[in-house]
Amino acid sequence: MSGLPPPVPPAPIAAALCPQCGAEVAPSEQFCEACGAALIPSVRPEPPPANESPITLSQPVRPTGRNTDNEPTLSMRRPCLSCGGVVGADGYCETCGTKAPSQRDHYVEQPASWVAACCDRGIRHHRNEDATAIAAEAAAGSRAVLIVCDGVSTSEDSDVASLAAARAARDLLVASQPNGLGLPESRAAALAGAFERAVDAANDAVIRNTRPDSKNAAAATFAGAVLDGNLCVYANVGDSRAYWIPDPGGAEPVLLSLDDSVAQLRIDSGVSRDEAERGPQAHAITKWLGRDAPDHTPRTGSITVAGPGWLLVCSDGLWNYASEPGHLQDLIARLSGSVGTGPLPLAEAMVRWSNEQGGKDNISVALARC
Repeated sequence: MSGLPPPVPPAPIAAALCPQCGAEVAPSEQFCEACGAALIPSVRPEPPPANESPITLSQPVRPTGRNTDNEPTLSMRRPCLSCGGVVGADGYCETCGTKAPSQRDHYVEQPASWVAACCDRGIRHHRNEDATAIAAEAAAGSRAVLIVCDGVSTSEDSDVASLAAARAARDLLVASQPNGLGLPESRAAALAGAFERAVDAANDAVIRNTRPDSKNAAAATFAGAVLDGNLCVYANVGDSRAYWIPDPGGAEPVLLSLDDSVAQLRIDSGVSRDEAERGPQAHAITKWLGRDAPDHTPRTGSITVAGPGWLLVCSDGLWNYASEPGHLQDLIARLSGSVGTGPLPLAEAMVRWSNEQGGKDNISVALARC
């Protein structure tokens, strides 16, 4: 995600490559002349190691200086895979300078056989500011919670804040199970109210994980969906999305959420989706989570799903390359032919495909098989 307008320029970069496009830059430059991206200190971009095993998030670590209760486990004194030296707290080898693989760069989650998520740094960004948090009951098609938060790349601490937000929302929604409401409309209304509380919790988590002295406060988008039997309730703030993708031959695939973005404003004014999403400031968002957000009230909605298909929640790292629901349906059908219909291999295949298209942003894919 490109970020909130207007960003506060960070300090000059100390490396020789732009973190967005890879162009050479001078140490004194604050913006890349090739793509205009703000340059970040000490960036050493590289694609994720091809042979790195995905790591499921587990317990937190607590480096000093910020609230990191929601970060993945990291071993702070690891041997360097290149030379055997010691990897410092900044993630780089103290001997040869090689960046060590990070659990935050690529991780997967699978709470049940029918639900899974994959979150990846992509190729061009120097860190993964996306986050997923999912939960599911064991019985296929029973109840699942899918959350994706995309940290704003121009804000500070957004990698920590996005993960904290996703987990806070997931935990609240897991605990919010409307009982005794037989009518789908009543259940949908109750879950929509739960989503508003979940977004409040996510917003509070972003603020808690923002340094008090930060001049460019952490910010993130939010997209989530709860599948409760054949009822799907969804919510979003910003431009992360929820889709319903039926199997080919069934109903039409649908983009469920509606972006809070400059591109969506242009679409509303009559500009085609393709033109709007490729235009200037297309990914500038008009609503977000964080200390500086004027309004974080989510858009909510619900559908009744019929027939087999996929509930998909994703960040723009995926839909940058396949925005239309029909394109995603075709992609899932094609990838399923090679990796099968398990949600975890499919989510990983969708992430790999996004990286093959350029990987210009962090990528999050959360799937539930209905």
